[in-house]
Amino acid sequence: MQISEAQKQVDEWIKTIGVRYFNELTNTAILMEEVGELARIMARKYGEQSFKDNEKDKDLADEMADVLWVLICLANQTGVDLTTAFEKNMAKKTNRDATRHLENEKLI
Repeated sequence: MQISEAQKQVDEWIKTIGVRYFNELTNTAILMEEVGELARIMARKYGEQSFKDNEKDKDLADEMADVLWVLICLANQTGVDLTTAFEKNMAKKTNRDATRHLENEKLI
């Protein structure tokens, strides 16, 4: 699936099942909540924290998809074409970091 297709699919779902988008500030708060849930799993699965009994069934992929969903909602609401934004961002990083990481002694 292309990013543009995901944006269209989310928009269609919102308009037919979700009734309407939450406002941008609400969706920003929801995004932070979803990132927090993802961070919680990461800290327990890859960090030093341990899972509580009621957290063991949490799905990392599902939490990542929740983050992506809300990010797409925000992009749709604010008129951001994520494909174009991502392509520009990759070009920026490529130009800026062409040798930076290769020359970083901490990464060798």
